[in-house]
Amino acid sequence: MFSDDESNHASSKEVRHEVKLKNQRCEVFYDKMTFIYLEMPHFTKTLPELETIYDKWLYVLKHLPTLTERPAALQERVFKRLFEAAEIARFTSEEKGLYEASLKSYRDLKNVIDTAFDEGKIEGKIEGLIEGEAKGKIEGLIEGEAKGKIEIALNLIKKGLSIELIGEVTGFSPQEIKKLINDLE
Repeated sequence: MFSDDESNHASSKEVRHEVKLKNQRCEVFYDKMTFIYLEMPHFTKTLPELETIYDKWLYVLKHLPTLTERPAALQERVFKRLFEAAEIARFTSEEKGLYEASLKSYRDLKNVIDTAFDEGKIEGKIEGLIEGEAKGKIEGLIEGEAKGKIEIALNLIKKGLSIELIGEVTGFSPQEIKKLINDLE
């Protein structure tokens, strides 16, 4: 016979039951294994009564075979994915074959595009590095050459050479040489 506690439990209208392995003293002896049973006939909520995501999942589990469209109360993204999967599960063998072939074509095309995009990014980075390095070298040479000319011009100014002679040696205009002279003073 059942004890009072067991008979109350057996007659309750609970939907979810959690069962654990217990010893003779009713102590859980292995907490890594739990069985969860759902008694779907006990779940009686209607669509307007659904409050939690748990309620919604129970409703879907109970009514999925009879639902023809997604109810307004089940608009979360996870339910959208569930209903899409359920639609695919209803396909005939021929429809499944066509769907899988279409999916394979889509994935193949996506992989080709992704690979081309990734290769293009790598190629672009390499080209950018090469161009940047070349540009940097040219700018460095030009800057170095300009600094060298300025240094020569300053040394010639310090030696007291004429503006015309300094211009012939460095290629600077008389105005540029006069500016250097002013900067020295």
